[in-house]
Amino acid sequence: MTFNDIFKSSFLENVTSVSILDMALALILSFGVGMFIFLVYKKTFSGVMYSSSFGVTLVALTMITTLVILAVTSNVVLSLGMVGALSIVRFRTAIKEPLDIAFLFWAIAAGIVLAAGMIPLAVIGSVVIGVVLLIFVNKKSSDNPYIVVISCDGHDGEVRAKEFLERQVSRAVVKSKSATKGNVELNYEVRLKDDNTDFITELSEMEGVRSAVLVSYNGDYLG
Repeated sequence: MTFNDIFKSSFLENVTSVSILDMALALILSFGVGMFIFLVYKKTFSGVMYSSSFGVTLVALTMITTLVILAVTSNVVLSLGMVGALSIVRFRTAIKEPLDIAFLFWAIAAGIVLAAGMIPLAVIGSVVIGVVLLIFVNKKSSDNPYIVVISCDGHDGEVRAKEFLERQVSRAVVKSKSATKGNVELNYEVRLKDDNTDFITELSEMEGVRSAVLVSYNGDYLG
């Protein structure tokens, strides 16, 4: 072993494996694409509670993925170690919105494609995906489902409430019914004929009806 071998460092040799220009260009592009993904997520969000931290996570995830792939593509041995390291990572945060999974995969895929040098594919592909999501997610249906919760005094009030409700809406289906002594609670899934909801006030004032509540129904969430 010579004197030069003692001070020879493989770590320092890897410093120039990725040029500064490549790193700067990849990270700037990944930041731009990540911001675009974040804006699309903000525009298309239709869940119960918006999380700004998840939007920031999409930007960070795009940049982190780009950083990792740049390192992997510059060293084959490092790529094998990276696979082993990432295989032990466990994420315990629950994804409540199915669409959030699509955004996570979009951010990861964009970071991978950018780091691989396929810039047109990453940019054009992200624009196309964003336009598709904006069109389909924000598309409003004129036949949105609603839940009507009715509390009645007894069987007679239940019959009157049912007949009145079926006349006011285009479709009414009983989803659940609970009965206790002197009280019957009904949950109906309904489709409105128009945007007029004044019939709920009339329903609540009917004889034998204690209360009536109309709730917008969106997937698995009530709100």
